[in-house]
Amino acid sequence: MPFFQFNAYPIWFNLGIFAVLVVIIWFAGARLSAYADLIADRTGVGKAFIGLVLLAGATSLPEIGTTVSASWVGNAPLAVNNLLGGIAMQTAVLAIADCFVARGALTFFNPGPAVILAGALLILLLGLTLAAIASNSMGSLFSVGWWTVLLFAMYLVSLYLLKDSEGRGSWRPVELPQALKEAVASSPSPSIPSAAKSTTQLFGLFAAGGTVILIAGVTVAQVSDALAQQTGLGASFVGATLVAMSTSLPELSTTIAAARLGAYSMAISNIFGSNALMVGLLFVSDVFYREGPILEAVDPSAIFAAASGVVVTSVYLIGLIERRNQAVGRLGLDSLTVLFVYAGTVLVLYTLR
Repeated sequence: MPFFQFNAYPIWFNLGIFAVLVVIIWFAGARLSAYADLIADRTGVGKAFIGLVLLAGATSLPEIGTTVSASWVGNAPLAVNNLLGGIAMQTAVLAIADCFVARGALTFFNPGPAVILAGALLILLLGLTLAAIASNSMGSLFSVGWWTVLLFAMYLVSLYLLKDSEGRGSWRPVELPQALKEAVASSPSPSIPSAAKSTTQLFGLFAAGGTVILIAGVTVAQVSDALAQQTGLGASFVGATLVAMSTSLPELSTTIAAARLGAYSMAISNIFGSNALMVGLLFVSDVFYREGPILEAVDPSAIFAAASGVVVTSVYLIGLIERRNQAVGRLGLDSLTVLFVYAGTVLVLYTLR
C-alpha cells in the first residue's frame, strides 16, 4: 500500500498527518518571513515588493502543485476553485494576523502606497477573471484559452507597475498620525541567524525553507483531498474551502510572523501578491488541462469565489486609505468585516457545491 494513497488510511491517521504537516509549515513559514525581511534590507528592493514577489511566490508553491495535479487529471472545478477560493481564504489570514498587532488595526500601520496599488491591481485581475468566465468562449490555442493568457500577461504587467511604483516615490502620504510615526520608527528588526552571514546564504536558506513548504504543502493538500472524499463533500466545495485552507497555511505562518516583526507592508503585500499569483496561475492550470479552456469547465461557485475576493480586497483597501485605526478588541473593523464576509462565503459555497 503506497504511503501517498491517503484514501487507504483511516480518518484519524490522516488527521494526525495533517497536524504534523501544519506544525512543519508553521515553523518554516516563520523563518521565511525573517529571511525575506533581511533580504529586503540587504538588497534595498523594498519590503512591499519582496512580499509581493519573493515571499508570495514561495508560500504559493503548494497551490501550484495542487492546481497542476488537479488540472492534469481533468478536475477543473478543484483546480480553479482551489485558486479562486483561496483568495478569500488568504485575505482572511490578514484578519488573523491583525490579532498580533497590539496597537490597533493592521491597515493603520502601513504608510506606503505600494500596497494600496497592489490591492487595486488585484481587483482589476479579479474583474477580468469574472469577465473571462462570463464570456464563456473567446477561442483557444492548443486548448489553452486566450483569457487565461491575458490574465497571466496582466499579472506580469502588475508586477512591473508595482516594482516601478515602489522605487519612484511619486506618491507618498505627507500627513501621518503621530502614533503611526512612532510605530514605524520603533518597528523591530529581526536578528540575523548565525548561519546567514551573507546575502547568498540568506537566499540559500530562503530556498531551503521554500522547498520544505512545497513538500509539506502539497502533501497536506493531498491529505485534505483524502479527508474530503472520506467525508463525502464535493470537489468544488473542497477546492474552495478545505484544500484552499490547507494550501494557505504558509501564507498564514509568514503573514503572522511578518506582523510580529513589525513588517506590516510585507504582511499585507504577501497576501495581495499571493492572491494576484492565484489569478496568474489560471494560465498554468489551463496549460495542464487538456480538455479545452479550463474556464469553460467551471461552475457558479468559481464566479462567487472570485466575487468574494473582490469584496474582501475592497474592504482592506478602504481600511488602508481611511486609516482610522478603529478596532474591536484586537481586531480592526476591516478585519472583523472580512471575517464575517469569509464566513458567509463558505456558507454560500456549501449551498452551491
